[in-house]
Amino acid sequence: MSRDEPEHLPRHLWWILAGLTFVWGFNWTALKVALSEVAPFTFRTICLAAGSGLLFAFLRLSRQPLAVPRSEWPQLVLIALFTITAWNLLVAFGVRLIPSGRAAILAYTMPAWAIPLSVWLLGERMNGRKILGLALGMGGIALLLWDEVARLQGAPLGSLLVLGAAVTWAIGTLLQKKYPVRAPVAAYTAWIMLIGGIPIYAGALLSDDFGALARVEFWPALAVTYNVVFAFAWAHWAWIKLATTVSVTTFSLSMLMVPVVGVFSGMLFLGERPGFAEFGALVLVLGSLATVMVQPAARASSAAAGSAPGPSSAPPPRDR
Repeated sequence: MSRDEPEHLPRHLWWILAGLTFVWGFNWTALKVALSEVAPFTFRTICLAAGSGLLFAFLRLSRQPLAVPRSEWPQLVLIALFTITAWNLLVAFGVRLIPSGRAAILAYTMPAWAIPLSVWLLGERMNGRKILGLALGMGGIALLLWDEVARLQGAPLGSLLVLGAAVTWAIGTLLQKKYPVRAPVAAYTAWIMLIGGIPIYAGALLSDDFGALARVEFWPALAVTYNVVFAFAWAHWAWIKLATTVSVTTFSLSMLMVPVVGVFSGMLFLGERPGFAEFGALVLVLGSLATVMVQPAARASSAAAGSAPGPSSAPPPRDR
């Protein structure tokens, strides 16, 4: 792990995490609604092509750089295949077979894969706070999953597809840390969405009937629009901003609130009632978040002392 990467989530990123949590949390319900009338390949094609198009348009209008160093295109393509292509296809096909709340729970087992891999491959060090955060977060996910175990057996393919998505997201997150791409976050986000979508665009052209879009009703169309503007154009920028700023462990644990919002979102829009498991998971996940959002007092004091002006002060790390 780079020495510039904080072991906790800095306060200036809290608003990004909050926005990402609610945008992606509510999106699990939107996914279910959109995919009720739009084929998976077509749906992901619209989201990725239009989402990256919005980002490119914003970058062009604001005159921000778009270039990626030529030597770093291979790692960008590799990262895109795991974090964009594999994730989006596996989730889109999996969520059609199982309830959206359950899909959100399975997808956010990602920390259980990413954190051990980061220790093994990146040399990230575990400490008491990280272990506690992982235990609390995975305890919350297990509590949500507890009532679903019997039903998982009824739709094994959908569950396996979404679990596969969690694994590819974990691998992609590690690749972003191990092979960083030297490009502004917004430009990197736009390119990774566009490049990762190429196999999906091909699949849509080969297998789907685009004429069926004319028959899509209001709510599925609104869900697609929500995905393009919020869940893809903005949220992917926010996700990459967080993932490239803090350690894999801190980022992974920060994401654990998303499935809780996803479960409550399904309850809100589908009329289900929260029970002990949902509220218990909320408490555990909030505890897990506290371990990465609250800076230890001793470290905060030393950081404050180190930031005092003087001839020995080090320059601030560059913004990624």
